[in-house]
Amino acid sequence: MPTVPPAVRSRIEACLADLEATHEIAIPLAVARGSRSWGGASADSDYDVGFVFVPDDLRQYAHLGGTIETIDDSRAEIELQGLSVRNFASLLADSNESALDLLRSPVQYRMQFDPTDLVEYMTRAYNPIDLYHDWRAIASTNYRKYLSDHLVRSDDEIFPILERTAEGYVVACDSDETGEETMTVGADDERFTETQTKPTVKRNLTITRAAMSAYYLTATGDDGAHELPVIDFGTFLDEQAPTVFEADRIDRARDLLERKRRGEGSAVVGDQVDREFAHPPKRIDPEVHALEGPNPKRLNAFVDDLIGAVQ
Repeated sequence: MPTVPPAVRSRIEACLADLEATHEIAIPLAVARGSRSWGGASADSDYDVGFVFVPDDLRQYAHLGGTIETIDDSRAEIELQGLSVRNFASLLADSNESALDLLRSPVQYRMQFDPTDLVEYMTRAYNPIDLYHDWRAIASTNYRKYLSDHLVRSDDEIFPILERTAEGYVVACDSDETGEETMTVGADDERFTETQTKPTVKRNLTITRAAMSAYYLTATGDDGAHELPVIDFGTFLDEQAPTVFEADRIDRARDLLERKRRGEGSAVVGDQVDREFAHPPKRIDPEVHALEGPNPKRLNAFVDDLIGAVQ
């Protein structure tokens, strides 16, 4: 399990205490998010902190205007992102990738609430098809934004460039909208602007992790298991990935991970993922991959435990 320097842990605890006083909340659970959670941090990486909070006065939930559901705060090298206990439970009910990652983080900063039983329950109860589509969206959206050269239309629609020709471009498009998977755009079409991306180690790694997680989930689901990828990406590459992916794919992912750890996250390396791999299928068989998902009554019981830990 990754270690946290005592001085950093003290600063994080001070930040949490200040947020509690400022927002009139209590924080029963705070963990590492981002690269320090999944093993990709370099020496100069920020400390991303995810936390769950409970309003000091629960009557706020009944007041007109409600209560805050999220908190975002930045302090020097510490980035804090909080979810209200109600928001957190709602995201878990949807088998949301971000909420599951917060819950499963191996680095805890505050544990007034012990998440062990909730982790065990969610590992069994999550809906694989919902989680798959979260990972697919992360991979395809980040590929479009950061790796692929593309045209931007005047309505902000993005079209990845597949080929440059003497007359203009051949671009990928939404087949559901046009009936075709590609279209030609003339070089003199003033509705479109070419935008260059910056494909860094960090962006390639984000896309690689999300795409590999999506493919791994469906591959194990075909065997009847739907095994979750472990949080630590290095462990995933060593122990789980070889059952699904070819050695070249794993080697490329491991090289990105090692470069990120060395502090080379901002280095421009081109497309190390490949467009096809970065776009897992839009549709997977619901007969195989869709399950009922978490039981609301069970989640409500865990919400009670979270509240009870601080009140």
